Amino acid sequence: MNIKKGRISMVNGPVIKGTGMKGFQMREMVLAGPRRLIGEVVSIEGESATIQVYEESEGLKAGQDILSTGKPLSLKLGPGIIGNIFDGIQRPLKSIHEMSPGFLPAGIGLISLDEEREWETKLTVSEGQYLTQGQVFGEVQETASILHKLMVPPGIEGKVEYTAPDGSYNISQVLVRLRKPDGELHELKMVQEWPVRIPRPVKERQPLQKPLITGQRILDMFFPIAKGGTAAIPGGFGTGKTMLQHQLAKWSDADIIIYVGCGERGNEMTEVLEDFPKLIDPRTKRSLMERTVLIANTSNMPVAAREASIYTGITLAEYYRDMGYHVAIMADSTSRWAEALREISGRLEEMPAEEGYPAYLPSRLAGFYERAGAVETLSGQEGSITIIGAVSPPGGDFSEPVTQNTKRFVGAFLALDRSLAYARHFPAVSWLSSYTGYIDHLADWYSDNVAHDAFAIRTRMLKLLHEETKLMEIVKLVGEDVLPDDQRWILEVARLIKNGFMSQNAYHNEDAYVPLSKQYRMISIIDYLYHRGMQAVKKGIPVSVVRNGELFEKLFRMKYNIPNDRLELFDGLERDIDSFYDNLENKYSDDFEKVKQ
Repeated sequence: MNIKKGRISMVNGPVIKGTGMKGFQMREMVLAGPRRLIGEVVSIEGESATIQVYEESEGLKAGQDILSTGKPLSLKLGPGIIGNIFDGIQRPLKSIHEMSPGFLPAGIGLISLDEEREWETKLTVSEGQYLTQGQVFGEVQETASILHKLMVPPGIEGKVEYTAPDGSYNISQVLVRLRKPDGELHELKMVQEWPVRIPRPVKERQPLQKPLITGQRILDMFFPIAKGGTAAIPGGFGTGKTMLQHQLAKWSDADIIIYVGCGERGNEMTEVLEDFPKLIDPRTKRSLMERTVLIANTSNMPVAAREASIYTGITLAEYYRDMGYHVAIMADSTSRWAEALREISGRLEEMPAEEGYPAYLPSRLAGFYERAGAVETLSGQEGSITIIGAVSPPGGDFSEPVTQNTKRFVGAFLALDRSLAYARHFPAVSWLSSYTGYIDHLADWYSDNVAHDAFAIRTRMLKLLHEETKLMEIVKLVGEDVLPDDQRWILEVARLIKNGFMSQNAYHNEDAYVPLSKQYRMISIIDYLYHRGMQAVKKGIPVSVVRNGELFEKLFRMKYNIPNDRLELFDGLERDIDSFYDNLENKYSDDFEKVKQ
């Protein structure tokens, strides 16, 4: 094989320029310098090329070799991904730590999956069978929670001429040989490679019809995310973005979680790496890592690898989606990814756009979020990728370019409010700034699986909260006592919605995760209280009497006092409401009659 070779002519941090690069291709992976640092060609002009290096470029010199690999930056896809912790270009950090404790050495090469470990493999095809792209030809129990399906790579089909017997194999051994239509023989192994920047093909994209159930009341009932949809969680420092993503990773009903720590602080990622292996999956009662992949690219790691980490995460997600799994990818945070784009763009001397970001920032964000979706896979199964990206606007300014451009491409915008976070109200999702575009998509599912009036109650409750915001402006000026009783009642119920329903305790056994059935009963009982109370107020009963402290305390404490599997206890709450307001109306009705007489 004739290896193409160029020479380094300039080094500028993670960006190098090479000469004698004739024959090199755009997006081709190359090896630079004597340590064979991994890089990617990002522009070509004549025989000169610009390369971004995914490792520390210290020590590179002009005149050193640049070697071609003949392929784009690609991932190895096979058993051994789940439960692993990778850097931004799929190098396993545990293995690297064993080789070089304490730091990530440059020139370590593109190691990824363990090629020596053997997996118990069951082949599901036989000789003479014709296989098409995406078809499953074998199975490996990757973890106790995940059955890894070995698939024919996209673009490959043919007649089976050989199958290995069931047994233990490593990822490099040949399991099946196919005779392609052109007569060429193709070997199928456990592992396949795929370029990170190219979306994997599917048979058909499906409409979004099911929610990603998170167990978080403000999301599931007020701002639901569709399974296969996209969501952004913007918020300033300390508003709880990472904690909310941890909750979603632990409790959402996705089959597989891929958590990308992109440019976050080292101590924050350390917390993730230490905590996730200790978390227990509530569905299987086993370690959460048995269905989780972590990609850690901290702020002190090479900036070019940070840019690649997002694509690494989404490519892994697509691979497991193709097996028929529902995957949720948490990107924390896309702002740090955009900052990596800005730094590399500056070194490439590209014309900057708003706030120094490259002009192609919107298209890169769109390309990332568009790889979400619910699909029919090549093998005819249902699969989905839900993308939830955190955004860290400087100073909490939502008008900055990353937040504004992200807002254009996501279906749900879950804005975190600093004032709520500082008041210890978590999740600090603002009901005024947040929105979801999935209500119409999910209406039928909620009607069939939760209650026919679930979204109607949601609309009424959100209307009350918006009314309360307007009324609080008046209260700040002249005080609450000047308001008529019906408006004061709105304020009382809005406080109950915020503190009794929307606020959720991530450390409480009953409140950390709440099933949709209980969420509906909680919100419907608050709605019932509102209507019974408003009915009493309109009959002239003072709001100070209508608001019963004991009753409000029961409704506030119901999230803790009513177990998730004892929903019949809500019937008792409803009887308490009826009993109180029936007696109240009868008493005041008698009093009004006496006044008339």
